[in-house]
Amino acid sequence: MALIPFDDRDGFIWLDGKMVSWREAKTHILCHGLHYASSVFEGERSYNGKIFKSIDHTARLRASCNFLDFDLPMSNEEMEEIKYKVLDANGIIDGYLRPFCWRGSEMMAISAQDTTTHVGVAAWNWPSYFDPDTKMKGITLDIADWRRPSPDSAPVQAKAAGLYMICTLAKHNAEKKGFQDALMLDYRGYVAEATGANIFFVMNDGNIHTPIADCFLDGITRKTVIELAKSAGWQVQERHIELQELENATEAFLTGTAAEITPVSKIGDYVFKPSLACRGLVEAYAAETSPK
Repeated sequence: MALIPFDDRDGFIWLDGKMVSWREAKTHILCHGLHYASSVFEGERSYNGKIFKSIDHTARLRASCNFLDFDLPMSNEEMEEIKYKVLDANGIIDGYLRPFCWRGSEMMAISAQDTTTHVGVAAWNWPSYFDPDTKMKGITLDIADWRRPSPDSAPVQAKAAGLYMICTLAKHNAEKKGFQDALMLDYRGYVAEATGANIFFVMNDGNIHTPIADCFLDGITRKTVIELAKSAGWQVQERHIELQELENATEAFLTGTAAEITPVSKIGDYVFKPSLACRGLVEAYAAETSPK
């Protein structure tokens, strides 16, 4: 199936204060965000016309801006209105939203104090398919050579574009080997996350374990799933996990806006069988994201 380029689609994108034709939503090639990765973004889902955890995502967008030493140039309430205007303009009910901010072209050097902060919001159709049998097959992960950086070497709690460079490299390497994604370790060698999603394990002790989010993004979906798991009676332990401990894991799954809850069947040579936890949490998450 031929890919549809993201710069050649019908629809509308909110850009710097106004709704513009999709193909006309452009910025100059000499912008600081492109050359120095001074850009941040969010990934959000709309289910039946309602954006899941929208307020939380807007708050995180502003926090990411602040980590990169600029600010979101509108109130949180204004951003909430903009996102729904974009959905309405494109006639989207079930879809994916991408709010993003970047520094402009006034300065082309490391310093960027006098650059304009640009803001865009795009959205496209992305139906939520709830098919437990398909999900329960699980995906396979390579073990990446690239590692998540330490908190004193990068703004690890920001959803910043620059932090995803090594994720792209890790995923490309994994796909070349026939895997669908990659597990990344952190700078200390502990299990961290996949290239764009947090990870959880059910261990032989019958509890759910997940890495401490101390050097990677503490995902909004991650937090939601922890709450859902505890409500369902699971004990959830957030801790440092050694790679070799995966031999004691019976189930594994990823969480994220795009991934939702995606069971994992294999990581390197470690094999898992998606079962009770995966199925129960997939169903619970589907119920949680259904507009009340």
